[in-house]
Amino acid sequence: MSPRPKKLRKCEGQFCGRAFKPTGTPLSKLEQIELFRDEMEALRLCDREGLTQEEAGLKMGVSRGTIQRIITIARKKTAEAISEGKALVFVGDEQ
Repeated sequence: MSPRPKKLRKCEGQFCGRAFKPTGTPLSKLEQIELFRDEMEALRLCDREGLTQEEAGLKMGVSRGTIQRIITIARKKTAEAISEGKALVFVGDEQ
């Protein structure tokens, strides 16, 4: 049995560049963590804009539970990159 197809997620925010990394070290020499477009959008809506997970889900066209899962993953990736000096590489379509 194959998993359900991923529901299309509406993302309005734009990436500011290709990656976010510690200064002084070339990207090629850093361990890289991929941050997907929907993960960045969930962070933007909940943590920057202050929306509830329910409100963010409505904006992105997914359930509150999906937002909760996405944002948990995104926060873990971000915390790992910041605390361990890794690069966050932005992955996803550039609308």
